[in-house]
Amino acid sequence: MKSDNMEKYHNDALRYLRVRGDAPEELRVRVEQTMAELARSMPPRFTYRAFPTEHAPDGVRLAGSAVTLTGELAARMLRECGTAVLLACTLGAAFEQRLRALESRDMGEAAILDACASAWVEYGCDLAESEIAARFPGRYLTDRFSPGYGDLPLALQPAVLDALDASRRLGVHAGESLLMLPSKSVTAILGVADRPQPARVRGCAYCSMKETCAYRKGGTSCAV
Repeated sequence: MKSDNMEKYHNDALRYLRVRGDAPEELRVRVEQTMAELARSMPPRFTYRAFPTEHAPDGVRLAGSAVTLTGELAARMLRECGTAVLLACTLGAAFEQRLRALESRDMGEAAILDACASAWVEYGCDLAESEIAARFPGRYLTDRFSPGYGDLPLALQPAVLDALDASRRLGVHAGESLLMLPSKSVTAILGVADRPQPARVRGCAYCSMKETCAYRKGGTSCAV
């Protein structure tokens, strides 16, 4: 992990901590230290699988799976894609145990750890995306998008996890509320196209946290 590549994730963690403007130096140092500790002790784990797409009236079907991606977002994102890749990434149950133990001792430090872990699992997704891109030389990936983004139903989460065999491979499953367990887990879909694809997944309208986001409640956004 090169330090010059980590500033984005440090800044993401600070945004999750709702820091506006320049962060206090002490907090920035704690974030950098926490991210470095996560890098040493808790590398993100991920799995992915590519599927041929079948564009049908009820949505984009992923051949060989039980997944049909319904709604306008998936249709638009995958319009030029004959292949879609499902991805899951997690920090695993060990992170949950570490966070619970820290919460019992120091809630402030636990908040920093939680924010850093959210940024760290995104780092894992970026690593996975780089690996996926290398598997498709001369092809182009769409933005990542996930169940709960735009009009793509969160109810697809169990089918996506099943298609990836994520419970066995990563220990990740969907709870009754459809949120993933362990909590620092992410699923995503990427399309594979023959020409560069425009960036389409940006802003609050596409975010799976839009209904509960602390930034939106405060009248701002995370600027992603």
